[in-house]
Amino acid sequence: MSTRPPVGIDALLEQVRAGLDRVEAEEVFEAVRSGEALLVDTRYAALRERDGLIPGALVVERNELEWRLDPTGSHRAPEATSHDLRIVVFCNEGYASSLAADSLRRLGLHRATDLVGGFQAWKNAGLPVTAAGTES
Repeated sequence: MSTRPPVGIDALLEQVRAGLDRVEAEEVFEAVRSGEALLVDTRYAALRERDGLIPGALVVERNELEWRLDPTGSHRAPEATSHDLRIVVFCNEGYASSLAADSLRRLGLHRATDLVGGFQAWKNAGLPVTAAGTES
């Protein structure tokens, strides 16, 4: 049994974010376009179907994230090539993705971070979105 006092999700989120170099939508767009970052969509299927997809983003639902992005793991995605890979995780609004990026950092993916405001910030910035089922 842990003897640490409970932190609370808001305090934990603030603590985690203090250790991340979070990025805005326009910066992520440029980093992905130039091949400098891997964009990872952790939203669940219903949100992807409702709101669409960011072209080129790797879809990895949150419960599989660590398994798919650990470059030494037996279940890694082909894109998970190195611990030096810059990974930008996003969820719907940018909360769960901060926790996910922190988890990836604990696996040694030291450049993992997340998209401020998540998918909704990307969409509101007028950046490309495609309907689910139309990706190639």
